[in-house]
Amino acid sequence: MKKYILVAVYFFLTNYCKSQEQEQVFSFQDFLQKVKEHHPLAKQADLQTQIGAANLLSARGYFDPKTYANYAQKHFQDINYYKKLEGGVKIPTWFGITVLGGFEDNEGNYLNPENNVPDDGLYFAGVGVTLGQGLFIDERRAALKSAKIYAEGTKQKRRYLINELYLEAAIAYWNWFLAYHQQMVFKEAVDLSYERFQAVKQSALLGDRPYVDTLEAGIQYQNRTLSLQEAQLNLNNAKAQLHVFLWDEGLVPLELEEFMIPSAIDSIFLEASNPSLKLGMDTLIEQHPLLALNDYEIQQLEVEQRLKAEYIKPKLNLKYQPLLTGIDQEDWNQVNSNNYKFGLEFSFPIFLRKERGELEKNRIKLQEKELEYDNKAAQLRAKINQALNEWDITLEQANLYHQTTNDYYELLKAERSLFGMGESSLFLVNSRELGYISTKVKMIQLISKNKLAKSKAYYSLGILDQQNQE
Repeated sequence: MKKYILVAVYFFLTNYCKSQEQEQVFSFQDFLQKVKEHHPLAKQADLQTQIGAANLLSARGYFDPKTYANYAQKHFQDINYYKKLEGGVKIPTWFGITVLGGFEDNEGNYLNPENNVPDDGLYFAGVGVTLGQGLFIDERRAALKSAKIYAEGTKQKRRYLINELYLEAAIAYWNWFLAYHQQMVFKEAVDLSYERFQAVKQSALLGDRPYVDTLEAGIQYQNRTLSLQEAQLNLNNAKAQLHVFLWDEGLVPLELEEFMIPSAIDSIFLEASNPSLKLGMDTLIEQHPLLALNDYEIQQLEVEQRLKAEYIKPKLNLKYQPLLTGIDQEDWNQVNSNNYKFGLEFSFPIFLRKERGELEKNRIKLQEKELEYDNKAAQLRAKINQALNEWDITLEQANLYHQTTNDYYELLKAERSLFGMGESSLFLVNSRELGYISTKVKMIQLISKNKLAKSKAYYSLGILDQQNQE
């Protein structure tokens, strides 16, 4: 007896667990959270800021102090022709001044007289100053400024990629929601038509109904079976698209379990668009990642414009290095201003055709980007208005079709009652059922459209990554 009880309990628990599995809901919020945590594109978006930081670190390297050393020796047939040693450090600064210092020690029988130094070597320190081209900006400063702009731009690029990913994910989820619930409607319709077909066939055998009714009921069952098969195909395709966004830790691709279903129709909360979105549209458009990226490109071109305008100036570089011997305190106190190295470098292209051409090309690129910014802003404004309009209209339509579906169902129930009493025809019952099925399918479609319109509105505003939607 105990054995039979254990077997009964086992089958009860097994069936109970299966029934629980079949009712497990995979909500949109849970789906979006999984996409955010594990999808490869989400991780790729996170890498953008790291790329920006690495690029900025590289650009800062232009201002790193640099040490150097040069050594040369010639020895031939037991004769020391020369031995030259020079080492030091160069420190570039943001203001275009290079600070340098070092030590020089040279000797040899055939040493060039200009390289003669005291026996204990020669110390030097000094500065290099750019007075013409490069006084206000040079390649190093331009590279660092561009890197800072690029680093800020990568934050916006991350937002842009996440925004794109979430919209594609939202489309996949609500298409799955639509396909699943439409398939359930057609499944219910097939079950009803099959039951009616069997009932009509039994009534015809008993002589209560003409055999032609069985033909009509059979055709209705076949048509609805075909509709169900198409709905199942749509559901399988929607699932396949949904699988693209399902990943687990370690970039392991997942597939949707058979017992997982989308949110129930009755659990979906439909809401009107938030008025604050329209009121704050201008601010949100300015902060949109797409426009922010365009604006950062404009800023980089402005840096390039300043740099290319600098090339119009003549080159005028000065270098001054006091020379010292020894390192004792006494020697340092006896610095002779007559001991120094001084250099002057000057150059200037006569026609400046290359420089003027590069400056003009960059000016045109800058103008193109500014016009592109205005065009993108206008397109975003149009998309936002379209999405907000669709959001509100689909809400009204969904509410209307919800009532229409209820009304059709009441008509269907009444027609079925009349049919059961023999006061209606199979044609009228089928007609009522078709009306009910089509309105319910349309209602599900409008719910899906409304939720997608909400996602598209947030996407167009560039804030889809900041919203928790259900």
